[in-house]
Amino acid sequence: MTTINIDHILAQMRTMSAQAASAPGVAEESVGASFGDLLSQSINQVNETQQHAGELKRAFELGEQDVDLAEVMVAVQKSSLSFETMLQVRNKLVDAYKEVMNMPI
Repeated sequence: MTTINIDHILAQMRTMSAQAASAPGVAEESVGASFGDLLSQSINQVNETQQHAGELKRAFELGEQDVDLAEVMVAVQKSSLSFETMLQVRNKLVDAYKEVMNMPI
């Protein structure tokens, strides 16, 4: 059983974040993308995260040797956090919609 070094994971996340921020074409894509497209992509990413966590949980429950409990727990937490974030974004969008609808014309 392997252990996951948190410092190593954080360093990897920082590196990936820096690479994503400096990737060519990212700014151009986000300027041209509509809000609906971005929202749809976000929902799809949350779905993929949840499916991946589910697959890891199933594999661990079946006793597959290459699946580590720590890896499963991290994937489940990522899935939960991404879902909660999407839920909060949805709530804010609904609130904004209600506020716009209540504006006098």
